[in-house]
Amino acid sequence: MKKDERYFRVPNEMQCNRVEDILDQEESVLLRVTPDRRAYILNAVFKMMPVAILWAAFDIFFIVMLVTTGIFEQLGLFSLFLAGFFLLHLAPLWVWIAGIVRSVAEYKNIEYVFTEKRVILRSGLVGIDFKNIYYSDIEGVNLKVGIIDRICHVGDIYIQALRQSSVLFDVKNPYPLLAEIQRIVHDIKTDIAFPNALRPAENTGFRTKYVPEGSSPGDKGGDGQK
Repeated sequence: MKKDERYFRVPNEMQCNRVEDILDQEESVLLRVTPDRRAYILNAVFKMMPVAILWAAFDIFFIVMLVTTGIFEQLGLFSLFLAGFFLLHLAPLWVWIAGIVRSVAEYKNIEYVFTEKRVILRSGLVGIDFKNIYYSDIEGVNLKVGIIDRICHVGDIYIQALRQSSVLFDVKNPYPLLAEIQRIVHDIKTDIAFPNALRPAENTGFRTKYVPEGSSPGDKGGDGQK
């Protein structure tokens, strides 16, 4: 097979971290969505807050009791071991704080981009990661709205695709966006299953309203109706 070097003209640098850097030549961006900053950080704050606070309150109570009663001074070197134990035992508190710090730091790198072929999820903390979900691979799209989401008027869109799943966190106008994704997936899968050349003039099967490009709304082959 003859090698065509046009397919692998890759720049030797790590600065290509924009969505535009991974698009095909004829692929264009239709919509850009970023999480709502307030909702994204608040969800990180409230995610483990009850457990972290109760755990910390329990440990702090014993630490204060040991210090005020003078037991720490009486233990000598063993008090260092006890202090290290409490530092490790407070792990849920450190994990909670780390989650909040991470959400603040990584927010600027999160972006959900819709093209005519796929959904691109851009994220990352140290480096930039890209995840591609092609519309033809999507098997289900669901929406979840929690308490914080409802207050901030956002929602989480769960996309279940072939061999992978992803979440678009805290997006604004989630209901119209969910409906649009479902419509695109339905249209593309209908077009794959029934290409234009194979569409019958009359079809008594599923009554889809999909109209292929170049067809008029009254074209019976396009809408699949009788």
